[in-house]
Amino acid sequence: VQLQASGGGLVQAGGSLRLSCAASGSSRFMGWFRQAPGKEREFVAAISRSRSSIAHAESVKGRFTVSIDTAKNTVYLQMNSLKPEDTAVYYCAAAPSAIVGMMRAIESYKYWGQGTLVTVSS
Repeated sequence: VQLQASGGGLVQAGGSLRLSCAASGSSRFMGWFRQAPGKEREFVAAISRSRSSIAHAESVKGRFTVSIDTAKNTVYLQMNSLKPEDTAVYYCAAAPSAIVGMMRAIESYKYWGQGTLVTVSS
């Protein structure tokens, strides 16, 4: 599965961005992770292809929303009320055979996109 992420950019605090990730094939779970400078990659959000399982990190809950368009094999991350601490490279990833209990775990994701930079200015 090849993944192509897009939609990053520079935005002021309080603003919004929508990230997109187009996949070349389907996968049981699709996720978003981010990595800020000097920090480890962390889970942001994930969704099952059936949409029956959705998860968001506590740090983004209520501000970010993950969604999927199965017809287009595309997953989205709508990011509202952005904060400077949301600045990071955002990666989409695919987990073809993960289970629900592991949908937040980075090790579940086998395929990764190239990342898209989100910069939030204060």
